[in-house]
Amino acid sequence: MEYDGILLGMGNPLLDISAVVDQDFLNKYEIKPNNAILAEDKHLPMYDEMAAKPTVEYIAGGATQNSIRVAQWMLPFPGATSYMGSVGKDKFGEKMKKNAQDAGVNVHYYEDETAPTGTCAVCVLDGERSLVANLSAANCYKVDHLKRPENWALVEKAKFYYIAGFFLTVSPESIQLVAEHAAANNKIFSMNLSAPFICEFFRDPQEKALPYMDFVFGNETEARTFSKVHGWETDNVEEIALKISQWPKASGTHKRITVITQGADPVVIAEDGKVKLFPVIPLPKEKLVDTNGAGDAFVGGFLSQLVQEKPIAECVRAGCYASNVIIQRSGCTYPEKPDFA
Repeated sequence: MEYDGILLGMGNPLLDISAVVDQDFLNKYEIKPNNAILAEDKHLPMYDEMAAKPTVEYIAGGATQNSIRVAQWMLPFPGATSYMGSVGKDKFGEKMKKNAQDAGVNVHYYEDETAPTGTCAVCVLDGERSLVANLSAANCYKVDHLKRPENWALVEKAKFYYIAGFFLTVSPESIQLVAEHAAANNKIFSMNLSAPFICEFFRDPQEKALPYMDFVFGNETEARTFSKVHGWETDNVEEIALKISQWPKASGTHKRITVITQGADPVVIAEDGKVKLFPVIPLPKEKLVDTNGAGDAFVGGFLSQLVQEKPIAECVRAGCYASNVIIQRSGCTYPEKPDFA
């Protein structure tokens, strides 16, 4: 099988500004623990405040980019992954490009002349992360960039696609183009619920993309929000996963599989009208550094086996392995080589 460029991701490339904060800091900026939101004016001063903290770290991030980097790390084939998104023409953009290329990802960024590279404040308290994204240049991605021959070639070459739900806020038109291409060519298209606010406030573009999704990823909070928004009147994650898997599909080639993570609780897989639970690798509390990138890493590990056509149980095992590695380190970072057997 030809693995060159087999997996393509599209999303919002963001530079993570990660620091340990206290409860007062979260209260000051009205941030809930373990949430992900878009920055409003009231949040803007927090970026400088975090940059001044002694524990601050700058890490290439953005949900989809994290997943693609982890998938590439887990794959024994260089150049198996590609990624598109929008950055600014600045040192942060350059830093991110170098970081992604060093990770072996073939990045085709759209470089915006007017806006700075997007940033994401990663507020870490007791190992839990809360994210506040200031999209800036990431918000400027244009479908015209995707249509350029050198970029559309990446779409045609790929057989698997992954796009985090966050990209629905930026370029639903680009998502639709890739989704329709996947359906027409019997390829695998996957997305993530990504955050409660996506399910609540971007319901229309999410529902438009859903029929094309062969895999839907998410966590228990996002799944419950999705259920609430659609009036399903259930908080049972297994039931919700099943209902999402049974949502009508644009193409009958592949059945939809829903994959819901629940932190330390088992991973829920819904397919073919059945639910299976897979335990995660337990981790003592003292080994937890932060949960930033845990869900992204899970998806990356999962996709690394999916593109090799491994069984779902093996994809879940790889996802659990990758997220276990990432939560023992700061941000979505990993050792030089995986030791996944």
